[in-house]
Amino acid sequence: MTNVTKNAKATKVQAPIVEALKKAYENPTYQFHIPGHTKGNGSLPEFKKLIGRKALCIDTTDEFDNLGTLHPATGPIKEAQELAAKAFGAKKTFFLLNGSTAGNLALAMGLTKKGQKIITNRNCHRSVLTGMIISGAEPLWLIPERFEEWGIWGYVSPEKVEEMLKTNDDVSMVWITNPTYEGVVSDIKSISAVCKRYGVPLIVDEAHACLWNFSKHLPTPALQLGADAVVHSLHKTGGSMSQSSMLHIAEDSLIDIDAVEKALKLLHTTSPSLMLLASLDAARANLDSARGRKLLERAISNAKYLRREIEKMEHIHDLKPDFGYFTDVTKVFIRADGLSGKRLESILEIDFNIEVESASDAGLLLLSNIGNTKADMEYLVKCLKKIDQAHYSDICYLEKKKHMPMLTPVIKRSLREAYYSPKETIPKELAVGRIAAEVIAECPPGIAILLPGELITEAHLPYLTDYNFIEVLK
Repeated sequence: MTNVTKNAKATKVQAPIVEALKKAYENPTYQFHIPGHTKGNGSLPEFKKLIGRKALCIDTTDEFDNLGTLHPATGPIKEAQELAAKAFGAKKTFFLLNGSTAGNLALAMGLTKKGQKIITNRNCHRSVLTGMIISGAEPLWLIPERFEEWGIWGYVSPEKVEEMLKTNDDVSMVWITNPTYEGVVSDIKSISAVCKRYGVPLIVDEAHACLWNFSKHLPTPALQLGADAVVHSLHKTGGSMSQSSMLHIAEDSLIDIDAVEKALKLLHTTSPSLMLLASLDAARANLDSARGRKLLERAISNAKYLRREIEKMEHIHDLKPDFGYFTDVTKVFIRADGLSGKRLESILEIDFNIEVESASDAGLLLLSNIGNTKADMEYLVKCLKKIDQAHYSDICYLEKKKHMPMLTPVIKRSLREAYYSPKETIPKELAVGRIAAEVIAECPPGIAILLPGELITEAHLPYLTDYNFIEVLK
C-alpha cells in the first residue's frame, strides 16, 4: 500500500518552496541582507563559474522574499512540510538541515532525560548515541542477528525486544534502525505490537528507506506499521541535496510533538538554506509524481537485473533473503570469493572507474538509485563479469584492519558521565583496559567502534588502525 495519488496525470505536482524561490529569482530585489555574497557578486569567480550564477542567486535564507520561516514553519515552508506529511502518511513532518542526525538528536533531546533507558540496536547510527550524550539517557543494547559470512549485522528479533522490555521496567523508548545500511529489514509490525503492549514508544531510524512509501515492490514503511516517529534521509536515496532529511511523527504517536519541535529549534541553524529546503520540497514532489514513480520502478527493475546477472556468476554473490528475513531490493550487497570488500572496491574504482556506496571486510554495497539508467547497470554488470573471470588477488590483509564493528560493548560508565569526565589522550597501544571517552564511528555507515564509557579491549584494535591516539578517561 502506498500514498500514491490515483489519476496522477490529472494532478498538478505542487512544490511550494520551489515555486516561491522561482518567483524570487524572477523578481530580483536590491539586497542589503545576508548572505553576504549578494547573489554571487561577492563570490570567488572560479567558484561562481563552477556552480553557476543561478545557484548563488537562489542561495538565500528564510524571512526574505516571502519564502516563509522554518521555526515556526510559515508560508511556503509550512505548506511544503504539510504536503510532505500527507505524502508520507504522517501527522506532522519537519524538514531537517543537518541530515537525519538532526532528527535523531531532537528525538533524544526532546523525549528523554538523564538516567532513562533506551533499547537500541548495536548497529545504531552514531547520532543516536550523540543524542543520548546530550540528554543523559542510556542505551540498553539490543544485539541483532549476525550474518557472519557477510560480515554485517542483520535483523532485530521482536522476541528479543520483548525479552528486554520484560526484564527492564524503566525503558522510555525502543529505537530501531531499519533497514540496516545493507538493506536487511526487521519485522517492524511485530516489534510495534510488542511496544504497544508495554506502552513504550517506538522510534525507527528509517534513514535509508525514504523510497518505501512510493512502491508496492518495496518493504512497508514503519509509519504504516505502528512506529511513533521516523527519520528519512531524503538526500541518501530520495533525490534531495546532501544533508537534507525529514522527521515524521505518526498520526497516533505517543510522543510529545511540541517537545521535539522545541529541540529542533535549539539544534537548527537560525539561517536555514532555502536551497536545501527547496530540494526536500522538490524530492517529495518528484517521488509523489508519475515521473518519480517511473524512476523508482526503473531503479527496482535495474536492481533485479543486477541480481539476476550476479546469480549467473561463479565467484561473485549477492545478499539474498535466504533465511526468512526481508531485504530492500535496491540495496545490493555483494562479495567475491577470495577478495575482501575493500579490495573489490579498489578494483572497481581503479580499473573500471566505478564508485560504490561503501565497502567493508567481506563485501561492498551498491545502490540502484532513481537517477541510475539501465546503461549504468549494464556497464556495472559487464565489469563484474570481467572481475568474476579474472584472477585478482587480495592485498587488503596487509592492512590488518577491520571495517564493520561487530563487538558487543562492555559499558563501565554512562555515556554522558564519560563524555564530560576528565580525559587524556594516549597512544592506541596503551589503551587496552582503559575506558573510552569519545565516540569513534567511521562513516559510512556511522556505527560506533567505541563509545564513551566503553571498556577498550584487544578486539577493538583491528578497527582502529587509522588512529594513533585514543581519548580515554583519566
